[in-house]
Amino acid sequence: MTFGEMVRELKGFLQDIPRQWKGKDAILEMKNNNYNQWKQMEWIGFYFQFLCEKYLKNVEGMRIPGPQYGRTSFDAFWNIPWDFKAHAINTSAHQVIVNDREAIEEGIKKYGKVGLILSLGEVEYNDENRSFQQWHEELKGGPSKYSLEREKRGAWSRLRKVSFSLEQIVFIEITNEILQECGSFQQDFRNSNGNSRKSKVLLDLESIDIGEEYCLEFKKEIS
Repeated sequence: MTFGEMVRELKGFLQDIPRQWKGKDAILEMKNNNYNQWKQMEWIGFYFQFLCEKYLKNVEGMRIPGPQYGRTSFDAFWNIPWDFKAHAINTSAHQVIVNDREAIEEGIKKYGKVGLILSLGEVEYNDENRSFQQWHEELKGGPSKYSLEREKRGAWSRLRKVSFSLEQIVFIEITNEILQECGSFQQDFRNSNGNSRKSKVLLDLESIDIGEEYCLEFKKEIS
């Protein structure tokens, strides 16, 4: 099956995905379904993964999660390994952090390519009183260890995303040629225990040509 044929079939399963994601509703939906990532600060990416698992589970032959290379797993496998990511388009950033570079290299070596299903949309951020952040921390039972350590250091706390308006889902074929053009994220970074972190692939959306056939467009909902 070609990448284009895979995309055509996957589009049919994702065309009814919710367009408007409200942070509180999404987090509660994940929590009530025992989805183990509901506590994550960057809830948008995990909610899209949750939705993909829900809407793609009935694709014949789909395996969730996908293959694991070392300690890194792909989100799914259907003919090739797939990852699910979300990205805000109303920011200056046009680069997406994908998966572990070594895992992607192994997936390409075995299957010729790996696939990325990327949701694109506009985000809204927490108000200055950080009411959404406070609500989320209360729901989790209090600030995380990470938050407490950040406060101890006096580090700045980012505003949380409170909603996401889905405008487009794109399907990206990552081959060796594409991989060679990608940058790296957290290269030479180290964990708190001194061990080096795995380098992740940094995909520049402005450097790749995504044809219309690889896009699933959603009309803006008028409120």
